[in-house]
Amino acid sequence: MNQDSSNLGQPHESLYLVLPYLPLFELLAMAQTCTSLNNALNNDVLPWLNIVVEDTRPRSRVTDEILMRITSKTMGRLKSLVLVNCSKVTDDCLHNVVFNNPGINKLRVPQCTSLTPEGIIKAVTTLNQHNVTLKTLKINGISNITKEHLQTLHSLLNLDDSSSIDVQICPKCDEPRMVYDCPLETCDRKRATGSCRGCKFCISRCKECGKCVGFGDEDYEAACEDMLCEDCWIKLPKCEFCNKPYCNKHVYKQCAIPGSSHFICEACCMKIL
Repeated sequence: MNQDSSNLGQPHESLYLVLPYLPLFELLAMAQTCTSLNNALNNDVLPWLNIVVEDTRPRSRVTDEILMRITSKTMGRLKSLVLVNCSKVTDDCLHNVVFNNPGINKLRVPQCTSLTPEGIIKAVTTLNQHNVTLKTLKINGISNITKEHLQTLHSLLNLDDSSSIDVQICPKCDEPRMVYDCPLETCDRKRATGSCRGCKFCISRCKECGKCVGFGDEDYEAACEDMLCEDCWIKLPKCEFCNKPYCNKHVYKQCAIPGSSHFICEACCMKIL
């Protein structure tokens, strides 16, 4: 294929179309690959309009300073902010980001444990002052959320139902938690009690398919200690020693056996060593 010599070594134009869809760490890594991509990311606001950070490391990498520096690239035009497990981000930082980007319509901060319910309410109030209505608000994992906090958020968001907020009041224990419905129309619990809706503390559910377990049928424990239904337990690969599977969320914990396609679970691996 003929290519202009001035374009040799330059990224293909289609690559620039991918940049707005990359999570934050991947986006920053791309900026280090070549001068062209670095310039594109520094000079174009589009890749930064939807910031997604999934910090899965034990020690969070995203601090207030880093988040402020990254969100400043949006020039006040940030549309969605998704922070997952960013335990170092504080209320003050969140408020500053929201204040500087009043057009945010999607805010997801699950497991951001340094945030407080009061900080979330302050951020939503700030957006309300700019006549912006959040489409989704995800706050699971933030400590000390009360029914009063949820009522305040519902009032600020002007919601007729709770579908836009992930934390709801469990109909069984009356506590603010993530609430789930059984996906099975043939659910035995539904037939027996009329409902299969509740938080994970009130109704055990299969980590894979979401159906309720332990009501008229046996539940099965995964190597990661999550609950599984019989069908999902049978389908998943098992540890060579304890015969327990990992759910797909924790499959990264498998210890590979050299020269084999099988694995050992983390607990059995530690016993062997």
